[in-house]
Amino acid sequence: MIKPRRFILDRLSGYADEAGAFLRRRRLARRPFARINYEDGSSVALEETEQGRALFLAAARLIDIAR
Repeated sequence: MIKPRRFILDRLSGYADEAGAFLRRRRLARRPFARINYEDGSSVALEETEQGRALFLAAARLIDIAR
């Protein structure tokens, strides 16, 4: 019979492994983008365009200033 603490440890380490794998996959697929939300509720995502790049850099500077 498996001891309860061993069962919980195995279960938690399995979840941690899955979470780590998810974050690694997410990091590889992540690309910078900027999303513009308009007052009427619509939104536009600007990914690999000049406008998107400029907007992303401006937003990154604002975030750095706020820290």
